[in-house]
Parts: sequence; structure tokens; C-alpha cells
Amino acid sequence: MAATAPPSGLGHDGEADRPAGSATRPLRLLLVDDESLARLRLRALLQDFADPAHEIVGEAGNGSTALALLRERPCDVLLLDIGLPGLDGLQLAATLRTLPNAPGVIFVTAHAEHALRAFELDAVDYLTKPVSRDRLRSALQRVAQRRRIVEAPAATAAGTGARVLVVHDRGRVLRLPLADVLYLKAELKYVTLRTPLHSYVLDDALTDLEQRLGDGFLRVHRNALVARSAVRALQRRRDEGSGEEGAGEHWAVQLQPTGEWLAVSRRQLPAVREALLQADVAAGR
Repeated sequence: MAATAPPSGLGHDGEADRPAGSATRPLRLLLVDDESLARLRLRALLQDFADPAHEIVGEAGNGSTALALLRERPCDVLLLDIGLPGLDGLQLAATLRTLPNAPGVIFVTAHAEHALRAFELDAVDYLTKPVSRDRLRSALQRVAQRRRIVEAPAATAAGTGARVLVVHDRGRVLRLPLADVLYLKAELKYVTLRTPLHSYVLDDALTDLEQRLGDGFLRVHRNALVARSAVRALQRRRDEGSGEEGAGEHWAVQLQPTGEWLAVSRRQLPAVREALLQADVAAGR
């Protein structure tokens, strides 16, 4: 296989992002499709390549069986059909997001029209049947890259190493100081990372990034994380073109130094208020 750039992740400036010689176990896969022939085809495709290393830990013909298997056999990724009886694939993916250490999801389906909803659920990929070997292998390689990042030792500020985030931008690999990151926002299949001077596109799920970035970042919306240190204000804002007072209003945070506003969801509003209060107390305001 041709050499590829290292995956996005946390590291120390001047240090390797992944310890040399660290062992990587095979990806654990769960095949979920109500058609036995479709699962058989997936097995055949998976036998055609060994990179990334993988093993099938089980099969399920419906969502309820898949959830029961997951309680007994942890896995890294589901190869998941959408048209399942009972709990369908989209509903199962939404349920998985509420679980600790949730596995990744690669949708494998004949229903191309659900791609947008799938990526809103942080799907790793969306493959339409008949699936090609190369597309399946590429999707699993992305899962393997994410897992290596999550399992790598967390970066610290010890010594002279500053915390950095490794990102890909137009074929270049950049090491961005974590202190420069203002926010990360999910947009369809990608995540936009904003610094005071530039924007970058990351090929990562927002939930993975949230786990790796730690307490210095705050979720303000299901599609956005912001650096706590960058929040300048929280207030209600009116949408452009709204009519009477109060109509079309929503809560938003303003970020410094760019002055940008990001929407805050009702669900996250209490946590954002609490974070700002703690910051004021710490600053003696």
C-alpha cells in the first residue's frame, strides 16, 4: 500500500504522534443486515484484504439483536444496513451515540437518499450497494486511523512540548498549537477547524475530536465545540429578516478575537452558562 500522511490527532511539538512499535489489535467488526446474502458478500469482500487488520465478532439481522451482541462483544465498527426490521439502521446509529465507548458506524445500504442524515449521526462513511472492495477498505482504514489516535497516550504540557493538533490541509500535514484553536464545527461529512487566521478541514468525526481535546473545549451545539478560553459573550440574537421582537431569536456565543457568533442549542445552554460563570469566578469578576 502506498505511504499515506499521518492521521489527524494530538501530539507534542517535535515528538512522534504515535509511539514507535505500539501494538495495534485487529479492528472488531459487527455485520448488521437483515439479508444473509448481503452479510455473506461483506464477509467475502473482507477476506480480500488484510490491511487494516480486522476480525468479525458477530452478525445480526436486526437492530435489537445487534444491541444485545454489543453488550457481550465490544466492537470498533458496525457495517450497518438502513432497511432493518423494527429498529432501523438510522435509529440504531442514534441509539449507539448515547452509549459509552460507542463503536463507529459505516452504513452499507441500497438507500442513497439517507446520506445526509447518516453523516449528521457522525457516520464514518456511507457505502451504497453493491459495495466495492476498495471503498470498504478505505472506510475501514479511516476507522483504524481514528482508533490509533484515540488510543495513543494523551498529550500533556510537560517539558518543552506544546500541545498540538495534527491536521491535513490540501495535502499538507500541519501541526497547529491547540491554544490557537477557536472552534470546531461539523458540516456534513467534514469538520471545520477555525483559528484566528485560518480555517482547516478535518476528516474526523466531531465526537472523536471531543474525546481527544478534553476539558478545554465546550460543546455548545450538537455540531460545534468551542475553546472555553475563546468565549467572549453569551446572548440572545435575532435571525436576519425576522419580524416582531422575540421571533426568530436564539442563543449564541461570541468568540474572540474574530468576533464570530456560534449558535447555542437549548440542550447545551445550561452547561455554557455554568462554564461562563466558572470563568468569571476564576477571573475574580
